[in-house]
Amino acid sequence: MRSIELFAGAGGMALGLSKAGFHHEAVVEWDNNACGTIRRNNEVGVTKWPLFETDVRSFDYSGFGEGMDLLAGGPPCQPFSIGGKHAGYNDERDMFPEAVRAVRELKPRAVLFENVKGLLRASFAKYFEYVILQITYPDIVRTSRETWADHLSRLEKYHTKGKRDGLYYRVVFQLLNAADFGVPQRRERVLIVGFRSDLNREWSFPQPTHSHETLLWEKWGSGEYWERHRIPRNKRPEPPPKIKSKLAPRWFAPSTLPWVTVRDAISDLPEPSEKESGVVHNHRLIPGARVYPGHTGSPFDEPAKTLKAGDHGVPGGENMLAYADGRVRYFTVRESARIQTFPDDYLFHGSWTESMRQIGNAVPVELGRIVGTGILNRLQG
Repeated sequence: MRSIELFAGAGGMALGLSKAGFHHEAVVEWDNNACGTIRRNNEVGVTKWPLFETDVRSFDYSGFGEGMDLLAGGPPCQPFSIGGKHAGYNDERDMFPEAVRAVRELKPRAVLFENVKGLLRASFAKYFEYVILQITYPDIVRTSRETWADHLSRLEKYHTKGKRDGLYYRVVFQLLNAADFGVPQRRERVLIVGFRSDLNREWSFPQPTHSHETLLWEKWGSGEYWERHRIPRNKRPEPPPKIKSKLAPRWFAPSTLPWVTVRDAISDLPEPSEKESGVVHNHRLIPGARVYPGHTGSPFDEPAKTLKAGDHGVPGGENMLAYADGRVRYFTVRESARIQTFPDDYLFHGSWTESMRQIGNAVPVELGRIVGTGILNRLQG
């Protein structure tokens, strides 16, 4: 299956889609450090992606011909991020218009775009509708005299008239929590999926395979979680009061797997030191972690908080491990990569801060694989 990935960053979604069975004919990214990460993995044979280090606004799609199966990407999320400046469509980093241009010129059989939960906020509701309608009808192009609101009005009229002419897509979106799919991180993201209308494909988002309820039961009901990690009874924490009051002797038949915790993800790694390990790549301890209001770290026995890139460096609260005894330390690059489900042979280019920024911006590899597999199966009929 042929694919092109835009706004590829460090390659999280691209890697997940590769694992699903897509073959990337172009991976487009403008950030030099992120491109350095992709080049490094190409050089050691982890990936073999044709990398284009360029601004997507100047990218030429004419050389790829017809028959592209999937166009994917995560347009920069900062314009809509809760942690960003909230400028939305007034932010020069809003690249959804370029994503729509790519759809129009490539006419792929399917599209997959990812963005932050903040895109669904009430203040962006009209613009999000505009994004969806542009992807649905990419040939209805905004004129030089139109504002985006005028263009939205024209798209709405076309959409409601009922008759469809030319290129259009059947588009759905959903807010997914990566923890519900086996990623050791509470990470909510909006995924937008569309299939070209002439394919007559029915599709729905995958159902969650993991749950918090099952994790709670394995901790405080059956005790399987602590036994799996060989934690003796006298070392196990007490259940929180709200959980303890709900526990009663009863049969619990979980219909899902438990959420994956930080301990599940990283406990087999050696304890990091300030000297780079020769055994595990990108696994060096960065000192100086501390707790302060709003920055309390990710509990060891829960999925991590959402790893973030940060507008002014790495946010310590999200990129910090909090032990039950009150100690805290920063996650290493390798630990953060595991939380984003990157494989251990995937290497990152740049300083700790730069590598953590790339990881914080990435799509969890496993989430990309799961959604990508669903799309590929539908494309194959």
